[in-house]
Amino acid sequence: MSLYLYAILQAESLDLIKNLDLKGMNTQPVQFHSLPPFAIVYSESQQDRYLASRANLIAHETVLESLMKAIDPHQAVPLPLQFGLVVDEWEEVQRDLLIPYESKLKDLINNLIGKREVSVKLFWNQTEELNLAVAENEGLRQRREALVGKILSMDEAIAIGQELEAAIEQRQQIIVEAFINTLKPLSHDYAEGELLTESMIYNGSFLIDWDKEPEFAASVEDLDKQFENRLRIRYNDFTSPYNFVKFERE
Repeated sequence: MSLYLYAILQAESLDLIKNLDLKGMNTQPVQFHSLPPFAIVYSESQQDRYLASRANLIAHETVLESLMKAIDPHQAVPLPLQFGLVVDEWEEVQRDLLIPYESKLKDLINNLIGKREVSVKLFWNQTEELNLAVAENEGLRQRREALVGKILSMDEAIAIGQELEAAIEQRQQIIVEAFINTLKPLSHDYAEGELLTESMIYNGSFLIDWDKEPEFAASVEDLDKQFENRLRIRYNDFTSPYNFVKFERE
């Protein structure tokens, strides 16, 4: 029997979730296995490998979010494990993870108790921002207007292109720095992610005190007003703390 793993808990946390009824991957019952000082959240695996399909990702994340909702975050925190982690036996978990990294796992748990990860993703309309950049820069506007209807040389095309690119990059930098400078001081830790689409200009995650989320959200709203609602902001205040459970394997 293979085992699909979702998260690591403190062994004493099992009393907080012993009556939790969950279905995980392949609608298998979620179970808890004690390997003191830890406990593993798992279900019986029906496959050797799991594709990162939308349905599978949602099933995995639903288990983690249900655990987070069931446990008082000031008492315990489930450490999320990577999607698709399947093992053959508990000895493998002990040998490769719990024993060699016991101290680091305990430190991670202690660091996360009473905290939560929130994420902020920023999107804009690049064409609209470019038009605003030109409108606000008289010199750039005049140079651009002077080229309208003219057959440009290679050097002229490159020069105006570079100037427009610099203008749009400066606008992006101003926005991103405003968000980081405002939100980072409200957090204990910070991680910046990849830009996932052409319209995304910022992707950041913050580790904040659980009870201070309303204050953090209000700051995000103030920043939205500061930039006159030009941005589309995707704010997630309840997510597994993937960005803050990483450590280098020896």
